[in-house]
Amino acid sequence: MSSSETEKYVYIDALGSREGQPITLKGWVTFRRDSKGIVFLGLRDGSGFAQTVVTQDQVSEETFALASELALENSVVVHGVVVRNERMNEMEVAVSGLELIQAGPEYPISRKAHGVEFLMDQRHLWLRSQKQWAMMRLRNRIVFAIHRFFQERGFLQLDPPIFTGNAVEGTTTLFETDFYGEPAYLSQSGQLYGEALALAHGKIYTFGPTFRAEKSKTRRHLSEFWMIEPEMAFYDLDRNMDLIEDFIVFVTQDVLEGCAKELAILERNLAPLQNVQKPFPRVTYEDAVSIIRGEKEVDGRNSLAVMQQDLDELKQQIAENTADIARREEAIATGSLKKGEINFNRSRIDQLIATNKELEEKTGNIPQWLESARNFPRGEDFGGSDETVLTRLFDRPVMVYRWPAAIKAFYMKRDPEHPEYVKGVDLLAPEGYGEIVGGAEREDNLDLLLHRIEEHKLPVEAFQWYLDLRRYGSVPHAGFGLGLERLVTWMAGTRHIREAIPFPRAYGRLRP
Repeated sequence: MSSSETEKYVYIDALGSREGQPITLKGWVTFRRDSKGIVFLGLRDGSGFAQTVVTQDQVSEETFALASELALENSVVVHGVVVRNERMNEMEVAVSGLELIQAGPEYPISRKAHGVEFLMDQRHLWLRSQKQWAMMRLRNRIVFAIHRFFQERGFLQLDPPIFTGNAVEGTTTLFETDFYGEPAYLSQSGQLYGEALALAHGKIYTFGPTFRAEKSKTRRHLSEFWMIEPEMAFYDLDRNMDLIEDFIVFVTQDVLEGCAKELAILERNLAPLQNVQKPFPRVTYEDAVSIIRGEKEVDGRNSLAVMQQDLDELKQQIAENTADIARREEAIATGSLKKGEINFNRSRIDQLIATNKELEEKTGNIPQWLESARNFPRGEDFGGSDETVLTRLFDRPVMVYRWPAAIKAFYMKRDPEHPEYVKGVDLLAPEGYGEIVGGAEREDNLDLLLHRIEEHKLPVEAFQWYLDLRRYGSVPHAGFGLGLERLVTWMAGTRHIREAIPFPRAYGRLRP
């Protein structure tokens, strides 16, 4: 009986139900470890990662020779039987045969440490690594959960144009292009068009790419990113905040339920995600400033004191890691350790050095954050450090609402009781991730909206269609925008937004 009749081609994610069965896998080599008479091969096939074991006395000479020569990202076909590795508590494949699809030149991304710029230049290949694989699967799950949330609540997903004739978030961050001889801009937001759609369908959401021409290289900025922007007729600020809260809780719970494997690969601390429960704290802008400046406490805790405590703990952790590094280096220097013990200690030393580098960056930042917080000027927008100081006192996302009108967009409705403020809200994620949602009740009065457009020195003619929404059947309405990559970055627990999108586009980054 031929192998094709006895073996079944399966994906790695199906190995758990195939114990004891002969199977065929097709994929790429992720590692090779040689031992006496045994070759361990890592394999990935898109659905997951698995270990395969080639034992010299169980395979032909040709198969063992091929296994001993395979390198990173060689593509292969593996024949074998699924067995349980009791020590690792995972399924692996006892190999009976191998076929080489392609060997190729030496893979440019080795198992040694590489700098971020190098990895970004190799993004098309870096995506194959285990953590980046997990990140993209997490992103996919989040996108699916977002659609489920809105579709199950009667929202229509409709698409705004990417070419626009006007600004939404201010004229300084527009990408201008030529549209058949007429100036046009890449969309900063689908919101204005979302308002038109909401006044036709009641509840809608848009989900698409948006663009901001910001010459910023921070860990929180991209020039091209994806936005989710629901708009709802007959909603006010309070209903808007309720929806934001329900939305974030729903997506977080879905990720916790469906991405356990991916979150484990990313080494995500699950506690902050598990804390995402209703109700979220709701704090006015003025109270938030008082908290940042250390003038107002939250449950008896002072922001400045907590940040100082964090600084002291970071310094202590650095000292402990440094001592651990010294002990391991001393043990290696004695010459009494076995090869495996030496390799383990060297790997641990590398991890501790990398950890200390991150901790030292934080210890350098906190004194600046404290100085900025103490002197934060009322009326200004929050920077990343201000959001970090504020959210440090909460164990879940925080809603900051009723913002100064001078720092917010022209379309936000003024608070009738506090006309110097708008009925806007920002949702700030904990752990220093900052703003992930921005929303507001929209100005529904024609005269007031026209005044705001003129006040912001925007071209009135370009907004005539938008003003029509207030001329014909104007109603109270509200909405918000969520940056997908910021949400993915926070849920993954990664430091930089560039890893939350397959091919990032940012200042200085157009390729690959």
